[in-house]
Amino acid sequence: MPFLQIDHASKSFPSHTGEGEVCIFNDVTIKIEQGEFVTVIGHSGCGKSTLLNIIAGLDTASEGGVILEGKEVVGPGLDRMVVFQNFSLMPWMTVFENIALAVRSAYPDWSQTQVADHVNKYIALVGLKGAETKRPTALSGGMKQRVGLARAFSIEPKVLLLDEPFAQIDALTRGVIQEELIQMWNASRNTVFMVTHDVDEAILLSDRILLMTNGPSARVGEIVEVSIPRPRSRESIIEHPHYYKIRNHVIHFLVRHAAHVGRGSGESGAGRSGETPVLVKFS
Repeated sequence: MPFLQIDHASKSFPSHTGEGEVCIFNDVTIKIEQGEFVTVIGHSGCGKSTLLNIIAGLDTASEGGVILEGKEVVGPGLDRMVVFQNFSLMPWMTVFENIALAVRSAYPDWSQTQVADHVNKYIALVGLKGAETKRPTALSGGMKQRVGLARAFSIEPKVLLLDEPFAQIDALTRGVIQEELIQMWNASRNTVFMVTHDVDEAILLSDRILLMTNGPSARVGEIVEVSIPRPRSRESIIEHPHYYKIRNHVIHFLVRHAAHVGRGSGESGAGRSGETPVLVKFS
């Protein structure tokens, strides 16, 4: 049995006309192994973030569900931690206090010294040593997202859920934090499910990339294996012979489906919902 499984999940919302429902994604099944880093890419409206919220227990599937270590996910839990793109920090708390809040929730029996040592470890990992007493208003966007990542990793969740965490950060800072994320993931080997629109980011970070067709009734059309060995860096991956093969394939998929955005069909170009996604490997 896979570590994490999205099992025949579908999600519908009431139609804006008030008549009937609109299916956002339909019959999505994904199997993720422990320690795997998986990203999902697709055009807006295909339900990427909704799927992530269902895994987090913040939303429920209309049909199907999520199974983690053999148990159905029925609500939020500390075994799944979400990093949102809007930072989601407590504005009245310092960097240290924002992270410590999560650590105390995960480890209620720890002493004050244990909590402090653990928090300081993750503050150092994300390069925020010296900023422990600053509140979010005194932090840049990149620093705020570092706090969010440190908070998420600090409770050592079974699954880390990243919802476009670098979308509001400038390109130069984004690259630095991506490298820090790689370092933390290499140390922890958390299972990661990430939503992104950035193809290069997905190739840098992922073991597999899930490509979703357009909504309504979106589905996982293809699964691309990233056959570039780890460890990876932004400088080194572009030299690998598979890099542009993977990049071009993903972009061609997205461009092919872009022609169907807004036409009201989730069947744009690669089979029908319920079919097994196409597995793409480069060798």
